[in-house]
Amino acid sequence: MSPAEWRHRMKNDVLTKEFFSDDERYADLINGLGCDGKQIVRKEDLQELDTQTGIWKSSFQGKNRRRKMRDRDLVRRTAFGVNFAVIGIENQEVIDYALPLRNMSYDVSEYEKQAARIKKEVRKDSSGLNPGEYLYGFKKDSKLHPVVTFVLYYGKEEWNGALDLHSIIDFEGIPDEIKKLVQNFKVHVVEVRKLKDTSMFQTDVRQVFDIIRYSEDPEKLKKLMKNDAAYQNMEEDAYDMVASYTHAEELISMKDLHKKRGGKVDMCGAIAGLIAEGKLEGKIEGEECKLVKQVCKKLKKNKSVETIAEELEEEQEKIQSICEAAKEYAPEFDCEKVYQTWKERYKLL
Repeated sequence: MSPAEWRHRMKNDVLTKEFFSDDERYADLINGLGCDGKQIVRKEDLQELDTQTGIWKSSFQGKNRRRKMRDRDLVRRTAFGVNFAVIGIENQEVIDYALPLRNMSYDVSEYEKQAARIKKEVRKDSSGLNPGEYLYGFKKDSKLHPVVTFVLYYGKEEWNGALDLHSIIDFEGIPDEIKKLVQNFKVHVVEVRKLKDTSMFQTDVRQVFDIIRYSEDPEKLKKLMKNDAAYQNMEEDAYDMVASYTHAEELISMKDLHKKRGGKVDMCGAIAGLIAEGKLEGKIEGEECKLVKQVCKKLKKNKSVETIAEELEEEQEKIQSICEAAKEYAPEFDCEKVYQTWKERYKLL
């Protein structure tokens, strides 16, 4: 990874944290992803927590105290009546193949933090405690609060990493009787660019996610913005997040031109400006032309539509349309001619 790419990802991380630091959006995300769109959590139900997880560890004699720290992106104490859960958000732009292990460490650290608080309270009054309760600082009726972590993945590459702990454990030669005793841990990955529906969101989370997932399709973007007036009055932090995650740096330079009173920004006008200037189409055209070249190379090797779609991690329907356009140019498969035919016949641009 180049220094420029690293800086860009760090910028995205900061912008996403700023965007979701708004409790109304945080509650909307919990309701949309965790409550099937039901409006259960309100912004008033949230309390910001320390993103550094971990507890102080001491030696047997109480010396050499140390704290193993783990930094989370965002975490909130979320009230549900008289009870509460701890719900975290992790932002991901590249695939972490050890994600189950990392997320498990986050959740375990939070449970350890809760247990440490319980232990402190238990030790304040040792009367009536049985030996086990006093020794471990945890009563028979002590309870921990649930911990949930949502991973928002913004990468273009389809997520092919592990979604549970068992997927990264080598069970070869291990008897099934032993394997079933190994506890599993699942992770909740949300591929933002692959979301089929965003109607479960009630705030500008929906608009931001929609622009990101349609960022490579100008026609869909125009249709989307035409039917939703919210794009004409976006919050500045939402605008900045979209501009960064879609790699449309021109949007940043155009922001001041489309600012309104109160700090709102007309994203619709800015996107329309890019499309009118041909900058957005030019960006997409380059990416689509590259895809056609890749498909043509694989067609020369007599690979099937299904195989090509799988290897390029693209929708089969899209690859099928390119292959149909390429038929008349076999066996040489002139890439430029294939691209022009595909573009005209299927009106993808």
